[in-house]
Amino acid sequence: MNFIKKVFDDKVDEEVHLQFQKFSKGEFRDRALIEAKNSNGKYTIKTSAEFANELVKMMAEKLGDEKTKVTGAIVSTSDLTGKIEFKDKKQFQGVKRYIIDREMSGKEILDLLDEFPKTFFALSFSVGEDKLKIKPKAPKSGKPGKGDKEAKADFCSLKTKDKQIADSFIFENPNFKLAKINHTYFIDSMVMPEGEKDFAKIREMAKRKGKIVRKAVIDENVVNSEKEFEA
Repeated sequence: MNFIKKVFDDKVDEEVHLQFQKFSKGEFRDRALIEAKNSNGKYTIKTSAEFANELVKMMAEKLGDEKTKVTGAIVSTSDLTGKIEFKDKKQFQGVKRYIIDREMSGKEILDLLDEFPKTFFALSFSVGEDKLKIKPKAPKSGKPGKGDKEAKADFCSLKTKDKQIADSFIFENPNFKLAKINHTYFIDSMVMPEGEKDFAKIREMAKRKGKIVRKAVIDENVVNSEKEFEA
């Protein structure tokens, strides 16, 4: 389940918290972009970068103990040398990009996701007929404001026949043909942890409180919804 679906289903967890950890108070437009197409049960789901780790996790769970060719990059501010096997390493302004081009099992990918939850996994691989492609680079950090008119759901692309995955992204209409969705985050306040004195931990543990406004255009019908959250 992706983090937007979790918020709307009142199932906020640590993965959802990590999605909002970087945001301050304010209004953030054109977030968690989704474009999807359903052609007789064959789904093409394109998204912005926020969904990358979750898509990788979904596919890795499908892969399980089997292996497949994995390409792309693992992006982190931490030094992961010796902790992951990579083909090359590139660095720019403190951000390290580890180039991946090798056989990996689903379990191996899941173990890395668990061990480095704040690391960005821009990995592309196939599991059976399901194909995931993610741009092998770091996502742009968003800033509050009116949004970017050129914002597109073009960072990640998943082709799948898995209706459960499609339903988790387009939950307004399970029988959609075309869908285009964007979200605006309104973060009103910060909920500080009680009893914690360490400033670094306070920043890390603080929860964002506000609402998500979801605008979905599904088969030319506009469906607006919103959900208050604390994560």
